[in-house]
Amino acid sequence: MSALAAEGLAVRLGRRPALAGIDLAFAAGALTVVVGPNGAGKTTLLRALAGLVRPAAGRVTLRGRPLAGLSGRERARLVAYLPQGGGVAWPLPVADVVALGRLPHGERPGALPPDGRAAVAAAIRSVGLVGYQGRPVTELSGGERARVLLARALATEAPVILADEPVASLDPRHQLVVLDVLRGRAAAGAAVVCVMHDLTLAARFADRVVLLDGGRVRAEGEPADVLTPERLAETFGIEARIALVDAEYVIAVQRAVTIDE
Repeated sequence: MSALAAEGLAVRLGRRPALAGIDLAFAAGALTVVVGPNGAGKTTLLRALAGLVRPAAGRVTLRGRPLAGLSGRERARLVAYLPQGGGVAWPLPVADVVALGRLPHGERPGALPPDGRAAVAAAIRSVGLVGYQGRPVTELSGGERARVLLARALATEAPVILADEPVASLDPRHQLVVLDVLRGRAAAGAAVVCVMHDLTLAARFADRVVLLDGGRVRAEGEPADVLTPERLAETFGIEARIALVDAEYVIAVQRAVTIDE
């Protein structure tokens, strides 16, 4: 049984169809990266998988149970969602922001039980923010705040993690740190689904790639099978060279090409 699945999923945003005919299953123990051009429906898919968008048709299931039938607290315990460009308006200490990830377990940031404190400490350590616990999150750089919000999601210890552009504002080193963390969570048994624009990082870290375009799945499978030069030209309008370098799949974008409408 899949950890998370979309069955015949369709979503409309106002009068506009955003997703149609989505049939996907996300396995525990795998890191799936969703790619596609702007407007393909990537963020809408992630929000629908998190239960934040009501489908016009079809359904999302979590461990075989309809997501819509779960209480808000149960869903929050089982699915950790990291939105794109999330922020924190109040000058809370980093440790308190990360501890908010324990709220679905009924734990309060100021009075965490031992398991909660251990989860928060592990999440902070995993994203490289040891020593930042007492600093107001509003005084951090954009990349540091992004790692705090990722730590908050990780502290939930949910079996499903949905992350929308988790490395978009990070420097190259911390992009690798964060993707190593997410891949580690998948290796430990979580179903991890990320939206990403960086095709080379997607190819390097993903166990599976889903290519969206026009609100539909155009391809899914292992990176080498999905991210082919022909498909990149057709979907993204780019000419790219692809090579294996030290057993890593590398995509070098060379130029833009015309997409046939």
